[in-house]
Amino acid sequence: MTAERVGRSGRPTGLSHSLSRGKWCLTAKGIDWLKQHPNPLTAAEVEHLALAYTNVKLQQNSDAVDLDPVTEPLLTEAMLTNSPDDRLEQSIKEIRDAVATELLENLSQVSPGRFEVIVLDVLHRLGYGGHRDDLKRVGGSGDAGIDGVISLDKLGLEKVYVQAKRWQNTVGRPELHAFYGALVGQKAKRGVFITTSGFTKHAVAYAQSVEGMVLIDGNRLVHLMMDNEVGVSSTLLKVPKLDSDYFDQ
Repeated sequence: MTAERVGRSGRPTGLSHSLSRGKWCLTAKGIDWLKQHPNPLTAAEVEHLALAYTNVKLQQNSDAVDLDPVTEPLLTEAMLTNSPDDRLEQSIKEIRDAVATELLENLSQVSPGRFEVIVLDVLHRLGYGGHRDDLKRVGGSGDAGIDGVISLDKLGLEKVYVQAKRWQNTVGRPELHAFYGALVGQKAKRGVFITTSGFTKHAVAYAQSVEGMVLIDGNRLVHLMMDNEVGVSSTLLKVPKLDSDYFDQ
């Protein structure tokens, strides 16, 4: 998966891509850029890169629909006029965006089987299944489009079926139609389709036209991982706040 990044200036870098976890190499665009800029970067250029590309994100496929639209980050000039609380909130958002990018890059490098396990871990943290053993991975040859099954009750009468696709290309309507056919074959009422990429508008419209199908794209998945601390850890930050009642006593 190529890490095509977009900075605050709106200009894509895309000079490198991940070979495997922790290993990067130059893209053809990066090699061309290096040929055009053989001299070391100046201090001013380094400072520009450090400030202009701090808030980065993986570029979505052009035909993908945003399941969770996000607001544009504030410019540095606007942040300077905001309150400390507002600047802290924006800083936390920038950290989350950076971690989201790292999560998506790491998800793109794991095996399909490991990705299916991660998906089930996320769904378990969301409250599906009373015990982790209630979520079973069934992906593999002959899986009929089903990668995981979640038992919602002890007898396994109520189940949620999962399909997990570690894809780079956008998921279209045909893939969701096939998944729905697999659900019908299992006489299932609920299904979750999860991908590291995104969904086309026709795929989203199809999912909305049938009952019991939920879509989770790469952006939504990594934010669920952060919110539920799957593959990430968090640090408690103590922010002091004046207790006015204390002085009124």
